[in-house]
Amino acid sequence: MLDVLGLDAESEAVYRGMLGNPQSGVAALAAGLGMTEERVRSCLDRLSELALIQPSAREGIGFRAIGPETAMEVLLARQQAELAAQQMRVEASRAAAAQLIAECSALRPAATDADSEQLIGPESIRERLADLAGSARTEVATFAPGGAHSEEDLRASRTPNAALLERGVQMRTVYLDSVRNHRPTLDHVTWLNCHGGQVRTVPDLPIRMIIFDQRQAVLPIDTEDARAGAVVLHGAGTVAALCALFESVWNVAIPVGDTPKCDAKGMPPQEHAVLKMLAQGYTDEAIAKRMGVSPRTARRFAANLMEKLDARSRFEAGVHAVQDGWLPATR
Repeated sequence: MLDVLGLDAESEAVYRGMLGNPQSGVAALAAGLGMTEERVRSCLDRLSELALIQPSAREGIGFRAIGPETAMEVLLARQQAELAAQQMRVEASRAAAAQLIAECSALRPAATDADSEQLIGPESIRERLADLAGSARTEVATFAPGGAHSEEDLRASRTPNAALLERGVQMRTVYLDSVRNHRPTLDHVTWLNCHGGQVRTVPDLPIRMIIFDQRQAVLPIDTEDARAGAVVLHGAGTVAALCALFESVWNVAIPVGDTPKCDAKGMPPQEHAVLKMLAQGYTDEAIAKRMGVSPRTARRFAANLMEKLDARSRFEAGVHAVQDGWLPATR
């Protein structure tokens, strides 16, 4: 019955036997359940791993089963942590796939590929984006990494943005949390909200991306220099995957008018993002880029986290984060 929560039938039987006969030892449990003592001990190991039994001070017993209500909470919490870990892996895979799509598309001859087109140089990118925005009918969805944007760029974007919004095109944009400390960007976001646009922020973004009408997506060829070139993707399957990436990030992003909340352990979203990246082996420079902050700020985040976790290395910080419940365990 509890296999959906990670508890196999034999271990469940031993757990039930312990609840029904709390005085029974291994031999008695084995006899009552028609199992070998070796199998019972194996099940006890599994129950201990799941934290469903605890050491007992009673002489001759050695262990006791926790109550069923607590046991179900433990199993559900474990499953939620595993699902969270799986979701983290999915999002990381989607982000990596998005960048791989852009890079590989740039290597293929444009004339022979109907599913993508290459744009070289900022002027070419600017003109194609204007064409795509002009033909958009339903929505423009954007990831805008890179931290604070210049006042000049923000002002220049208002005219085309206003034209889209006046035509009834929905605009959803995800910025980095770091822009919350940049007044010109906040003013621009306020302007967008007043004109019907929707803006949210997250601690880090995987890639720069613009999706038009869920039919065409524009990604940079080189994440180090978004102005060098871009690729416009038309393939239905590819764009659907990128739309799924956008929706997954949008659903956890925080509207700019709201204050990002700390997690259950009191960790702010930016610190939690840094912790995940530390565990994944990111350098300070890579963390800084993903979060739109300076390398110095990234180093400060990392140092504070290592102090909190009492870790002497980044690897040790990742281990302690999982052991202490800051991050879900991965398999």
